[in-house]
Amino acid sequence: MIQTLLIELLTEELPPKALAKLGASFAAGIKNGLEARDFLEDDSVATAYATPRRLAVSITHVRSMSPEKSIRVKVLPLSVALDANGAGTAPLAKKLAALGFPDVAVADLERAADGKADSFFYTYTAPGISLRAGLQAALEEASAKLPIPKLMSYQRPGGTTVQFVRPAHRLMALHGTRIVPLTLLGLSAGATSLGHRFLTADGARPIPFAHADNYAETLACEGKVIASSEARKEKIRAQLLEKAGPDQVLMPEALLDEVCALVEWPVVYECHFEEEFLSVPQECLILTMQTNQKYFALTDAEGKLRSRFLIVSNIETATPSHIIGGNERVVRPRLSDAKFFFEQDKKKTLESRLPLLANVVYHNKLGSQAQRMERVKALAAAIAGKLGFDVALAERGAMLAKADLLTGMVSEFPELQGIMGTYYARHDGEAAEVALAASEHYQPRFAGDSLPSSATGTAVALADKLETLVGIWSIGLQPTGDKDPFALRRHALGVLRMLIEKRLPLSIQALLGDAAKQFAAIPGFHNPAQEVTVFMLERLRGILRERGFSPSEIEAVVAQNPDRVDDIVQRLEAVQAFAALPESASLAAANKRITNILKKTEAVLSEVDPSLLQEEAERALAAAVKRAQPDVDAAFERGDFSATLKRLAQLRDQVDAFFNNVMVMADDVALRNNRLALLSCLHGMMNRVADISKLAA
Repeated sequence: MIQTLLIELLTEELPPKALAKLGASFAAGIKNGLEARDFLEDDSVATAYATPRRLAVSITHVRSMSPEKSIRVKVLPLSVALDANGAGTAPLAKKLAALGFPDVAVADLERAADGKADSFFYTYTAPGISLRAGLQAALEEASAKLPIPKLMSYQRPGGTTVQFVRPAHRLMALHGTRIVPLTLLGLSAGATSLGHRFLTADGARPIPFAHADNYAETLACEGKVIASSEARKEKIRAQLLEKAGPDQVLMPEALLDEVCALVEWPVVYECHFEEEFLSVPQECLILTMQTNQKYFALTDAEGKLRSRFLIVSNIETATPSHIIGGNERVVRPRLSDAKFFFEQDKKKTLESRLPLLANVVYHNKLGSQAQRMERVKALAAAIAGKLGFDVALAERGAMLAKADLLTGMVSEFPELQGIMGTYYARHDGEAAEVALAASEHYQPRFAGDSLPSSATGTAVALADKLETLVGIWSIGLQPTGDKDPFALRRHALGVLRMLIEKRLPLSIQALLGDAAKQFAAIPGFHNPAQEVTVFMLERLRGILRERGFSPSEIEAVVAQNPDRVDDIVQRLEAVQAFAALPESASLAAANKRITNILKKTEAVLSEVDPSLLQEEAERALAAAVKRAQPDVDAAFERGDFSATLKRLAQLRDQVDAFFNNVMVMADDVALRNNRLALLSCLHGMMNRVADISKLAA
């Protein structure tokens, strides 16, 4: 019999941040366990369900009995199984008994090659097992492997101690209309569950399920529970948008997921707080509403915070005034705290807080935050000077960038560091770019984040990230495997993105060298510039792959170990255009050949001597190179890399003719060196934009 299978485990409220993983693991574990035991059809589909009080899975097309299987097992090598007379040995009889076949004769065994020797094998038909047996094992395996954050011990009636994520109260197991008699956590399976604690007429009254196919519908209609996490989440999203009206609702996915894991029947209500709180920076209010209360803030079309907000309740009622009033009373102290911290912080300037940075340890091997600030300040000034930015603003921005770490607001809400620095700097009357640098120097904070918008913010952001890269790497805390506690990968990506996207004409080696100079006073400082360069080039490859360039195109540019990356995208686009030309394959192969030839020569090559050009093909190539040189130089100097490579593509016929008709490694040393000098000149021209030999198949 093939029917839909339903398993539900009813519990106390599950940890909301772990619910999605618990639900997915529970469903996948049971499905995989049944699949391994051959209870599923090819078209079986598993659907996971998870609510604050239950983990469940529905699987279509599940067999009531697994099919018979033909199994071939190795018994023993012939050298052990047979004696000198060819009769079965005692070890053979013992092995067959252990396998459960004590009556099998030697004649019933199959002789077959097994590596370098022959062995006995036995093929038998294993009977199928019942769904009860297979599902019991699969359920126990799935439960044991759940990603439980912390086990809870509790007692079942009768005094038995059980461990699970939360106390479990009911187990339901239906195969079609039939109960599968399973046990788990001291529970015996039945065909009933419980609905919503408060929205059903009697939350403790069991809800019977007639068929496994009707789980979600029955639970919703009879129990006021939406079993599907995705369905609940979409209902929340739709209600939030409806209640928001013309305003914008801030609903980060993480908050939606967490709220979804807190309710079984979501209902959205509108609440308000006093307008006076809007004098506090809105980031503070939004953060406290989202983090502490799980509320959804609203902004107007211009992004300005509104004094109304939305809550997701687990109770549906026509008179929600108590729910609304209760939530408004709860949020008020939180907003009052934020207002208090903001008003208190404004009484002291950021500059007056700087001496206290000496009491904040950055790293015991690298000193305090005050010492780090001085390093970042000097490095930001150096970067600003190279780029023609205002050095004084860069120094001031770097000096104040970390001062908000000492404020009450950031102490309460660490996520607001930088953001509050900008507000307080503006309040102190600092220059606009200095104030902006307090928040912008953290950018980009994650993949896809925006870059600093101001010159000062850019200089300080580069300095901050470079100081971290060099300093942390120098004390042996570079990333290993998936561990990167100081986010050095993110810092390297941030530096590269700024250099590339802002087209900053800065040398990576010079930047790392300037950063290393700031650590001169650190005893035993090891300069990791070369290692960090290699690390950054690996990150560069990743950035370029995400932009859609192929591995061979990327290697053509990155294999040259570029010290500047402000034009690297333009170089790659030129390489892409060149690779599409009909001449590219021939020239790439020729360039690869030239590279290999020049690697093997130890001769000191000088200018090409026209008088030593004997063959027609080498004279033609020399003339073509001479004609192309000014065009190539001019195109390269103006940054037109595509024109550079297209001009080189015009040399294909002469290059092909040269290799077809000229012996480069001639016996005559003068001829040989002259031909090598010609190839060296050509090689230099061909590889100015990229190493096009990397395009060769």
